[in-house]
Amino acid sequence: MFNTTFVSLMRRGLLVCAAFASFASWANYPIRPIKIVVPFAPGGGTDSITRTLSSGMSQTLGQAVVVENKPGAGTIIGSDLVAKSAPDGYTLVMATFAHAVNPSLIAKLPFDTEKAFAPVVMVARGPNVLVVRADSPLKTFKDVMDTARAQPGKLSYASQGNGTSAHLAGEMFENLAKVKMTHVPYRGAGPAMTDLLGGQVDMMFATAAAAGPHVAAGKLRALAVTTPERSPVMRAVPTVAEFVTGYAVESWYGLFAPAGTPADVISKLNVAIKQATQSADFKKKLEPEGLIVSTGSPQELEDYVRKEEARWRKIVTENNIKPD
Repeated sequence: MFNTTFVSLMRRGLLVCAAFASFASWANYPIRPIKIVVPFAPGGGTDSITRTLSSGMSQTLGQAVVVENKPGAGTIIGSDLVAKSAPDGYTLVMATFAHAVNPSLIAKLPFDTEKAFAPVVMVARGPNVLVVRADSPLKTFKDVMDTARAQPGKLSYASQGNGTSAHLAGEMFENLAKVKMTHVPYRGAGPAMTDLLGGQVDMMFATAAAAGPHVAAGKLRALAVTTPERSPVMRAVPTVAEFVTGYAVESWYGLFAPAGTPADVISKLNVAIKQATQSADFKKKLEPEGLIVSTGSPQELEDYVRKEEARWRKIVTENNIKPD
């Protein structure tokens, strides 16, 4: 009897000690460097924004925040690495538009998007921009609509590949406006922009980062932005929604951790990231992208992505879109 009672007390003591040690560990978080996985190659907009953000996070958290590029398979390789990482707050992924589209675009993902990740915080949101060459006969977005209706399939639009934001922006326009255009996918935004500038395609729903320098140089003309509201950095450019009711396409950046990451750790990261987005350096980095800071709670990011996933699943299914 004595031995049984003693063993029981010892077990309880060990459980209490373990719980205390775990609490102490999370209370002192972070105690080592944090890694943010960027599921794209170095040098792009996502990489640049994440590196600027990581610097601000480091100052707040008192630990190095390093960026690791894991490109491939439409962000799936990098996302899968994080999905299978320890849920301890030391490995995050910078998710983008593809995070909400891949579940409907890819038949068998190596992870369940809804169950594999814990939302941390939305970072920023912004538009794609419908652009044409400066010498194009399409002077306004109304011209695009009128031509697409009068001559189905005549107008061509480029994208950086099937299922990308530039592609789905065009598909949504076709669905809602009841028009038909010709999609021309490329292996990346660079080749797509090159052919647009060269006259091989008529237009592109490009990111603001890709289109901005060419618009500023007078080589491209911006006809409309894809966000529901006009962009703060392109106020003179109308929205597609001003012509097509219900139209909305956004580029966005949001951070996720592996599912099971403690709530206290998520909270610390959320606060640190919000502080980092308020720095002058970070806001300056967003300007070329046409993005605005749009932080909030983890639940707000979760709700946003779920709505996006449902919206794009409808477009992908109705238009029978397949990956490259």
